[in-house]
Amino acid sequence: MPMPRQTIIHLLLVALAVLASTAMSYAVGGDRSNSAQLQQRQVASSPAPQSSGGATAEAPAPAACVSVDLANPIKDIYPMNATGVLNATLTILPITMEAARRIIPAKYAILERPLRAALPDFPEGMYPVLLQAAHDHDVGLHGLGFTLPDFSRVGYEFPFIDLLGDGYSSFRWAPAQFLSADNEMAVNGSRDYGTIVHPATFDPACDAFRPSEDGKLLFGAKSAEPESSLTLEFTRTAGAQAVDAQPYPVAFFRNITNQPSFADGSKCDQMIRLFNTTLSQDPLGAPAAVKGRVSATNVGLGEELDGGEVEGIHVATAFVENNYLDCQSLKGYMGTGGSGDSDV
Repeated sequence: MPMPRQTIIHLLLVALAVLASTAMSYAVGGDRSNSAQLQQRQVASSPAPQSSGGATAEAPAPAACVSVDLANPIKDIYPMNATGVLNATLTILPITMEAARRIIPAKYAILERPLRAALPDFPEGMYPVLLQAAHDHDVGLHGLGFTLPDFSRVGYEFPFIDLLGDGYSSFRWAPAQFLSADNEMAVNGSRDYGTIVHPATFDPACDAFRPSEDGKLLFGAKSAEPESSLTLEFTRTAGAQAVDAQPYPVAFFRNITNQPSFADGSKCDQMIRLFNTTLSQDPLGAPAAVKGRVSATNVGLGEELDGGEVEGIHVATAFVENNYLDCQSLKGYMGTGGSGDSDV
């Protein structure tokens, strides 16, 4: 699957601009920590030592954030494609179909038939909003020696949208997201789709979640301009063996995350998420069922998305991405899943 020529040119131009800027910096975590213990996902700073005279000695530099992200297993298979790893918590926030119709632009129909085919037991009159909280790792055009610094993102997304008006092809509307403010390339790349980007600081800074004070798992984002925030707090409810017994099985998330995405509809992103790589066999990346609560302020998509109970999975997946495509060229994805992963 060759990457479009304009995509390669775009990425290279942006890369050159970023390399020329001395203002940009980013701390990139390792491929994985030395321990799989959850408590070691982030290293706390050491307190300042005291000198013999009681005065505070010069404090050591704060410890770096330690990531347990896994290495990109497909970068050598698709060296001339944009590839990477998404360490993500994928959850569903159910809202009424009436509320969904208020939020989603009226010109786009909701394709209820493929929605019901993918999730037959979902309550009537309800719509599944996808909340995707992720850390992007080891992303790049590796055949050209180009890598993108790691970054985090979180936002609400709306699957089963009839972007083309054909009554068949399922797309995913992703109008806004919080994104690491110190990754200028990622911020600008998202805005090129017409996405409303909230440049944000994340907690944790270099991972998909961290332990919270009450023993749960936490992933949060705060933006100063516009002033807004989103926090996801959750617990794991089942491991890989029982994850498909949950209300939203892995096949459902494979379905909706492989739907082409768009913001203003001028161009589309085709991110092909692979759920069958070595990441899926690793204890750190295998699908695990989760349940929790999201709270948000000033996201700009309606009060229905200010908070609520969510349920889904945590999973690490490799991806191949084709950027800035003509949406019409992606016609035909019905969004009913199937027995295997999307073809690359």
